[in-house]
Amino acid sequence: MHALCLALEIAFAEGARRLVLSGDSDVAVRYVRGPESTQIARMVILVAQARERIRGFEDVQLLWVPRHRNVEADRLSRQALGLPTVPVKVAKGRRRSR
Repeated sequence: MHALCLALEIAFAEGARRLVLSGDSDVAVRYVRGPESTQIARMVILVAQARERIRGFEDVQLLWVPRHRNVEADRLSRQALGLPTVPVKVAKGRRRSR
């Protein structure tokens, strides 16, 4: 959620008026898009900040990308935070019977 708020702040400062932002945090995307909400006080504040920043743009699209489809971005963000890289586990689907 912090990253989303910072991205919105930077984009606005650079003059962007329309954005398409992708993220692997389903919670962040759902809460900011609304109408879902949370009872976690810190999250309530961050969701409110993100929604307030979005109002400064003509159009903002928030897209959720599952982490297993965003491997390179996940690796880079973990590297930037000094976290160890972890292999992404992809859930195996059930086989269809023929």
